[in-house]
Amino acid sequence: MEFLILTNNSLSGELPDCWMNLQHLSVLKLGNNAFTGALPASMGSLTSLHSLQLDHNNLSGPIPASLQNCAKLVVFDIGENGFSGNIPAWIGEKLLIMILRLRTNKFHGHIPAELCRLTSLHILDLSHNNFSGTIPRCINNVTAMMNQSNSMETDLEYYTSSIHFIIRFIENVLVVMKGRELEYNTMLKLVRCMDLSGNNLSGDIPEEMTNLVALQSLNLSHNFLTGKFPENVGAMRSLESIDFSGNLLSGRIPQSISSLTFLSHLNLSDNNLTGKIPLGTQLQGFNASCFAGNNLCGAPLPKNCTDQNVPIPAENENGSEDEDEMGYWLYVSTAFGFVAGFWCVIGPLLINRRWRYKYCHFLNRIIAKLGCV
Repeated sequence: MEFLILTNNSLSGELPDCWMNLQHLSVLKLGNNAFTGALPASMGSLTSLHSLQLDHNNLSGPIPASLQNCAKLVVFDIGENGFSGNIPAWIGEKLLIMILRLRTNKFHGHIPAELCRLTSLHILDLSHNNFSGTIPRCINNVTAMMNQSNSMETDLEYYTSSIHFIIRFIENVLVVMKGRELEYNTMLKLVRCMDLSGNNLSGDIPEEMTNLVALQSLNLSHNFLTGKFPENVGAMRSLESIDFSGNLLSGRIPQSISSLTFLSHLNLSDNNLTGKIPLGTQLQGFNASCFAGNNLCGAPLPKNCTDQNVPIPAENENGSEDEDEMGYWLYVSTAFGFVAGFWCVIGPLLINRRWRYKYCHFLNRIIAKLGCV
């Protein structure tokens, strides 16, 4: 037997521990059932397995170490279950995975740097778990997300001679893009997306991530990410969807984001972003809610950037302080000059009686002449 597909049924109970008898199995799909319990260790005997899809069940426990024997595994989808523990490092060291979908489980710990070795990874979905730590800076080693020419079908040719037959059975995977969960079928081989949302990730967004120029969807929402918006985000010209909402990002939105001509979904709400929203046809076309919960101004927000409550950049603030200081000393010098001049003229008249008499006599003569005129 090469294919075992029992999806969308009402099967329940624990998975049997007899997989050593199915060593030629290539595709195993048991999603959308009610299976419980842990993955049996005998699944490691499936050395010909290319696709393992167990999503939408009630399975639990850690990922068994025996699965590292499934060296041909291309699709590993155990999303929407109750799995726990860390992501084993051997997933990146010994497997050739192109679709890794672990969303909505109870995994924790750091995202291992070994995942960066999955150079043919097209879809990475670790969302809605309890991962902590930073996003690995080696993420730009995932060359499949950098190369716009290679499709999943091209990459798979390295691993199997029956590619056209196999891909018919792994082409339906649920992917969250543009804020919606979509099931990709015939177009799956062209999809490249990364979803790390709904975790406890911290630190900044690595600038190395902007090298993933073939990435179409990037979701980092609802974490604790800090620092600046990646300055070179405009280089990711294939992006159709960006969601950075619900983080602690600060600073300005870089002007380069206006270069993303394919961008059709954007959510930057609930951060600490400041300044003017960059001008770009698609940016002003988004709903104002996409930028809410920040201190931004400009279209599509109703707040004008000339409002007094818009933060002034640091360099302008320093300039204003210099101008205020110069104005202060100008007033002081003017007042001092007036006082000095006044006493230079009036002082001698008050001190010298003779000068005072002559000055008064001079004024009387002037007034008399004016009266005659």
